[in-house]
Parts: sequence; structure tokens; C-alpha cells
Amino acid sequence: MGKSTVVIEQGQRIGGLTSGGLGDTDVGMKQAIGGLSLEFYQRVARKYSQDDARWLFEPKVALEVLHDLVREHNIEVIYGERLDLKNGVVKRGSTITSIRAESGNVYRGKMFIDASYEGDLMGNAGVSYFVGRESNSQYGETLNGIRPGNELPSGIDPYVIKGDPSSGLIQRVNPNPGGNIGDGDTKLQAYNFRMCLTNNPDNRVEIEKPEGYNEADYEILFRAIEQGQNTKFFKLNMVTSDKTDSNNNSGISTDYNGMNHNYAEADYDTREQILNAHRIYQQGYVWTIQNHHRVPEKISAVYKPWGLPRDEFIESGHWTPQLYIRESRRMIGDYVVTEHDVRLENPVPDSIGMGSFAIDSHHTQYYVNEDGHVSTEGGFYIKLKAPYPISYRAIVPKQSECTNLLVPVCVSATHAAYGSIRMEPVFMILGQSAATAAALALDGDGIVQHVQVEQLHAMLTRDNQVLYEDV
Repeated sequence: MGKSTVVIEQGQRIGGLTSGGLGDTDVGMKQAIGGLSLEFYQRVARKYSQDDARWLFEPKVALEVLHDLVREHNIEVIYGERLDLKNGVVKRGSTITSIRAESGNVYRGKMFIDASYEGDLMGNAGVSYFVGRESNSQYGETLNGIRPGNELPSGIDPYVIKGDPSSGLIQRVNPNPGGNIGDGDTKLQAYNFRMCLTNNPDNRVEIEKPEGYNEADYEILFRAIEQGQNTKFFKLNMVTSDKTDSNNNSGISTDYNGMNHNYAEADYDTREQILNAHRIYQQGYVWTIQNHHRVPEKISAVYKPWGLPRDEFIESGHWTPQLYIRESRRMIGDYVVTEHDVRLENPVPDSIGMGSFAIDSHHTQYYVNEDGHVSTEGGFYIKLKAPYPISYRAIVPKQSECTNLLVPVCVSATHAAYGSIRMEPVFMILGQSAATAAALALDGDGIVQHVQVEQLHAMLTRDNQVLYEDV
């Protein structure tokens, strides 16, 4: 659209989860994916000499596609720059004039897009946001707030010494869920790493017991096995003939339940500690499944052939540097997407793209249930019947707070609605729409809230964005 742009990447690898291990795409309904999002998956297919779109792929191929786009469009990408979290945003009234990185470098622009998982620019620009789970009563929802529901075998004793409350609770188990069903709180659904694994001996690097390994962290695992769990320890979803996208698969799996609740608003050092703790837990989890004497051989044998691919994530020891930030800050704009939007109960005249994946939240914590046993809390997975439109107002702040910022990832949505929105194809869709709106605002008065929906719709339709299901 003829504008000068710069992309600032906090790490050394563009693409987030798309190039960071999530190769088994959370597609939802394919008819809802268009524009640059669809083009990305079509480009992936061409890398495999296939037609149409490909939704299963290796991280290195996704990265190659992104590098192709950067090169073809001569996009300036600056790596390793992080926003100064103390005074990194300079505003004049409700307009951001510049941002400062920790390095001291200053970036001035007329328009800013916060496409990060954490929403640091949005959060430090004086824009309202929420962290955690709203109560069901706040927006008349059914899936928000505290949601007991066990995905563990029944009968897991919660105490360090079984049957002895005086011995204390085993690690990561809370005495109660912290409130009543449907109550809000500040807890976040669990994070993990999406592991790319291979069973090809010529390309496999063994996952070793990590430094900092803590056997007590796996007590729930051991007790789940004792209570009869013998499958679903982590997924082995194949993205090629010998590589996986391995994700969480049950109440005790690769998610580090309960250990990310302070991530969203933490400083960089604390986030790095959280990331490293997740890495140690997850590498230790795989090592434990494969090698620990309390894991039966028939279980170990299923997972033993799998290791890290030698040809992936070479710069970071074959382990992805991208933690799966399933949810962090969520903006509070003039319009908040709720469960009612996702269920097609509200008209949305200003659609900028569609979501279609299930309403999906991973677990938030472990607690002692009314039977006196360990239970999971916070998970839900509700499939949708049809795609739903996402409002332009969900990616723009309140005009009084900021007039030249768009937020296509940490969008204005409740925890329940975000459970469906938070998928990589949708982030690409909203990213394209945000950039289009930014360009239109620059051609107008520079205020994103003043972008004409009809003009935006015309531009997005021209660029193959799917705005409504009947398009």
C-alpha cells in the first residue's frame, strides 16, 4: 500500500509460533481463511511441491517462507530489540510519537501496530487491558471464569505422603480452585513449547535430563500412571513422515500448569526465568517418560524413539526459542468480543476477518477437589458450527487512550472468546487487516478510529480477505 515500514522482532527469529514449532495448524474451518494468511499456507505447500494450501509443515519451512516474503517486499526487519518497559513509549496527547528500545534506539512513526503475544506496547501506551478470566456474570457468558473439570485419572492423592495432609500438598497443587464456578480471577491458561520431534535416527538428537531437573515436579505424572493412565502423555501429530508437532494431550502432559500466572505483566528477566522453567520442566518431562524407573517400559517404549531434529532450531540447540504464550494481556476497547459473538448471537457490521476454531482453553491450575483428590481446572473445548466475524473495533483502543495504535493479537476480547480467536491463521488475518487500516488512516486524518468501514471492507475484499461466511 506504498507506506514505509519497519518490523521490530524481540528475538532472533521471525514468525512466533508459526516458525516456532506449531506446524499442525489450528485451522478451524478452511473457508474462513483468506488473504495473506491463506497465501502463507499456499507458499508452504509450494515448498513441498504441492498445490493449494498445506497446513502441516516443518518450522524451518515456515521460516523460509517468511524470509521469502521479507526479501520479496524489501521489508526492514530489526532483530533483538525490546521495548523499554519503564519509559519506552512517548505520547503527545493520545498519539504515540515514538518508542524507545532497551538499547536506547528510538523509533518514530505515524502509526504503530503491536503484533506481540504479550502486548507490551499496548500496555505501556496507556491503553486499558485485562489479564486473567472475567466472571461469567460480567458479559453474560457461560465458559468464562473458574471451570472445574478433571482430565486426570480419578483418585490421585494430593499429599506428599499419601493420606497425610500434614505432609503438605505435592508441587503445583492448590488447596482449592480459588473461588466458585464462573468467578473471575487473574490466572492464565497454561503455556508450553510446541515440540518438533523426529524418530529418524539419522536426524535425531536425544533429549537429555536438563540441568535443574526436579523429580518432585513429576509426582502428578507418576501418580496418574499409578491410577491407570497409560496414553496421552503428549501428542505425536505428524507434520511430515518423520517429524511431529508435539503438544499437550491430557491433564498431565507438556503444559506447565499454574507456573505462568505472573508472565503477562512481568519484566524481561522474570519472563526469561518463566521460559527457562518451562523448558526445564518440559525437557525433563520427556526425559522422565522415556527413562524414569517409575514409568512402565510399555509406556516408555512408545516415546523412546523420539528426539529433537538436528536440522531444526540449529541456533538454539534444536529446541524452539518460542514459548507458547496462549494468552497474555487482552485490550479493553469500546467493543469487547465475547462468547456471544463467537456463537453468532451478535451482528458484526464491521468484520475484518473470521475466526472458526473451537472455543479452547488449556488448564489453568491443579487443585484438591471435593473428593480430596487432584483435579485440573480451567480447560474447555467447544467446537463451533460456523465461522464468525471479528469486529474492527476489537483491534483499536478507545480513542481517548490512543489514536494511532492497532492491536491484532492481544485483541479486545474476553478469555472465553479469545479461546477461539487466539490461533495463528487468525492472527495473520487480523494482522493484514490492521496494516490495511493503518494505511487508510495515514491517508486520512491519522486516527484509526476514524477509518471508514466501507473503505476498509472494499480494500480487504480486493485483497481476498474473507469477511463473512457468505462471501
